[in-house]
Amino acid sequence: MALNSKSESRLESFLENPPKALWSLAIPIMFGMGIHTLYNMVDMIFIGRLGGDAIAGVAFNMPLFFLMLGLTMGLGSGVTASIARYIGNNNKVNADNSAEHALAMAGAIAIVFTISGLVLGKDLLAKLGAEGIILELAWDYLYVIVVGLPFMVFSGFFRSILAGEGDMKLPMLVAGFGTILNIILDPIFIFELENYGGIGFGLGIKGAALATVVCQAIVFLIFVYMLFVKKHAYITFNLKDFSPSRVILWDIIKVGIPASLSMIIMALGQGVFNKILIHYSSQTVAAYQVAGRLDMLIFLPIFSIAGGLTTLVGMFYGAKKIEALKSIVKYGISRSFMITLCSSGFVYFFAPVFSALFTQDTEIIDVSVDFLRLMTLVYPFVAIAISCGRVMQGLGKGIPVLVITTVRVLGISAPLALYFSFVLDKPVEWNWYAMMISTGVAFVIAVNWVRFELNKINKLQQAPA
Repeated sequence: MALNSKSESRLESFLENPPKALWSLAIPIMFGMGIHTLYNMVDMIFIGRLGGDAIAGVAFNMPLFFLMLGLTMGLGSGVTASIARYIGNNNKVNADNSAEHALAMAGAIAIVFTISGLVLGKDLLAKLGAEGIILELAWDYLYVIVVGLPFMVFSGFFRSILAGEGDMKLPMLVAGFGTILNIILDPIFIFELENYGGIGFGLGIKGAALATVVCQAIVFLIFVYMLFVKKHAYITFNLKDFSPSRVILWDIIKVGIPASLSMIIMALGQGVFNKILIHYSSQTVAAYQVAGRLDMLIFLPIFSIAGGLTTLVGMFYGAKKIEALKSIVKYGISRSFMITLCSSGFVYFFAPVFSALFTQDTEIIDVSVDFLRLMTLVYPFVAIAISCGRVMQGLGKGIPVLVITTVRVLGISAPLALYFSFVLDKPVEWNWYAMMISTGVAFVIAVNWVRFELNKINKLQQAPA
């Protein structure tokens, strides 16, 4: 079954001007992620008013959420790449089937993580190094927010489905609405009545989690209405007649599972660093969390360009438009580098100002500024590595991202940080040096792997039929 004419015309327009196509995909992603980044920063400002322990409590939740997001985003990248390649190959039946498999995966992930979070969450937080008041605050946040995990997971897969067909506008608008609503609800749920115009509930860190759950539920309902009632998407859902397909499932998981595993490894790495940093102080953990929110400013455009690259590379590869594919890869990677170079410089000079927005604790500010100023020196190379990884996902290659992440996190940064902190007894900034060294190695591997894959495509293209 062929694609509809609207979908065909979109592919043709992408092929006519690949750079323009990349920005037409990246800019909506950027706006959507920008609003979400704004929310993350505002959310941390509100939580920061509860004290450094509250920030640290949220920080200990991050590896667990990264684990859930790792599966969602990893498998979602497999869905995006699969749908994009099938659209490029003019195969709507398989594109639809990929989307239906995505929803089945979302249901499985939501059930497992919600039950596991409620039953095992507090023990996991303790094993990650949280204790005392920080453990209580971390659990207060976690047990509320796991109720909203199904909404987050399904919404993530809806975004991946739409990205696969090149529709970035609806996810941007829905995410923007949800984020603005979250910013409004945060202070109402967190602070006492007298602190917020007489309407605050005073729930503290639980309120931050509850605001997120409410907003994610609303976002989920909007996606359901647009996709199943309004039939907004090019993709058609026929869930009553859904039957699992090994071919479709493999097409998704050959990219999605390695991507998910790489995110899980990053979650483990973050957990290891939290455990290392609590060795210095709870303020150091909080500073790491604050810096993590700020470096989103740098990676906002990069993840947007990388997301657009996955869709375009998948479509062009599926359509066997190799020259367009090579052109957009070079264009996307070069623009990622230049943009990150500029944004890194901006964050380097204004790091003290940004850090002071979240807390008045001088130790937290000093540590987060030191982290950012060191890491901005290597962020442009991170941008190239991220872009290379998404290019390979668009080509249907999931293993490279997993290998690069494993080497970077488990092979270099975490072992080096443990060695510097507990064997050599070095100050905290040596943990940042470990991250910088691992980033350089990852950059070299990623660039050379993309070159290898593109050269292989060239040879296949030039081979006699």
